[in-house]
Amino acid sequence: MQRRTFLLAGSALFLPIPAIAETAGRATLYKNPQCGCCEGYAAYLRDNGFEVDVKPTNDLLEISHKAGVPEGMEGCHTMFIDGYVIDGHVPVNVVRKLLKERPPIAGITLPGMPEGSPGMSGKQTGTFVIYTVPKDGKTQEVYATE
Repeated sequence: MQRRTFLLAGSALFLPIPAIAETAGRATLYKNPQCGCCEGYAAYLRDNGFEVDVKPTNDLLEISHKAGVPEGMEGCHTMFIDGYVIDGHVPVNVVRKLLKERPPIAGITLPGMPEGSPGMSGKQTGTFVIYTVPKDGKTQEVYATE
């Protein structure tokens, strides 16, 4: 009986740990109730391994500003994940970069609704410039380009 217990306990070491795997990939996305491209962005994130809870709201601008996104730099929707705000249609590799690097910023934003960005229709016509959402009064900077 002790041998069976030992083998079962030992095999548990090779099982994935769901609590750790789920934490970094769980997001809450706030969007305008009438916006369809935000649903497309949520589906894009899900296809890339993230869990996304979509919450329609008529207070999107207020949510974005309270999160620190500067006026005029707002994206189409506002998402919170692992302590960061992500505004707009930010490509998943940039989201993963943010979560891996964990810089001392509030988050990142891709302003507007760029054609061809994840969740948007059309073909990418230019470079996506993703900016930092600074905290503590720091200056906004370019975080990544795609």
